[in-house]
Amino acid sequence: MGGKFYRGGIDAGGTTFKCGVADEEGVLVQQCRVRVTSPTETISQCLEFFRPLYESERLRSFGIASFGPIDVDLSSPDYGTILSTPKPAWSHTNLRAAFEKTIGLPVAVDVDVNGALLAERTLGAAKGTKSAVYVTVGTGIGASIFANGSFLGRPVHPEFGHIPLRRNEQDKSFDCLCPFHSDCLEGMISAKAVGARVGEPSLLTEDDPVWEIAADYLAQACRSLYLTARPERIILGGGLLLAPHLIGRIRHAFYDQMGGYLSMGWDATVDLITTPDLGDNAGLMGAILLGKVGRSQHFALLA
Repeated sequence: MGGKFYRGGIDAGGTTFKCGVADEEGVLVQQCRVRVTSPTETISQCLEFFRPLYESERLRSFGIASFGPIDVDLSSPDYGTILSTPKPAWSHTNLRAAFEKTIGLPVAVDVDVNGALLAERTLGAAKGTKSAVYVTVGTGIGASIFANGSFLGRPVHPEFGHIPLRRNEQDKSFDCLCPFHSDCLEGMISAKAVGARVGEPSLLTEDDPVWEIAADYLAQACRSLYLTARPERIILGGGLLLAPHLIGRIRHAFYDQMGGYLSMGWDATVDLITTPDLGDNAGLMGAILLGKVGRSQHFALLA
């Protein structure tokens, strides 16, 4: 990559850590995926990817947008530490400290959906909005809510994946996968939950009945978000949304659930609920932006 300077970041998901490098213009020039195993093995493989840049001192900044729950309180001594999680061996792993020790740069850390929303408000589908939500629907489910100049929930972050749902009539017998709740969004309709019902989601046909269940549950989530925070845009990303027909089903289900309340018409529904302009790179670009603007400044960048 020549003698230029670069910015690094990691979209630390539940299944893979996506590592990336951007040039000073913000163009992604290199990336790779590292499968999540143990913390030691996963972090070591990520560091190996960035090694040529930090050893040559061509790495200018570094950010991590991570799965949660994670300590994102800038004043906390445990800032950047993953909290209690069902992911084996990952509880109490301090991602910030692990990378700072080797890379030799300050590492900015936030939850993955905040990183994705930062990127979409800076570069993508929520650019120019004053309020927006990003929901990721993958191995787990999380949401970032931005309004009134800041992320909701500071100095912690929302755990939107654990809101309760009204059971779909065709889904009464499914055992929620969440070890804490019997009816939460993540346990009922994450990609993992869909897989538990019918197998690998990417192999399903468009007419599989599970898509109507998914649309109902995700529309309920959008309805809760819209009626609570009244955002200008709700962006739905993550692996499950790679099924291109799902966004249309969710819009229709949301429109029906709203029942004309607040004069929510079809055109307004389409404008409200959308997919990320940055696609699968939203989280990664958010991580790189977190590093670029620094720990304390990424809130100001969004305002």
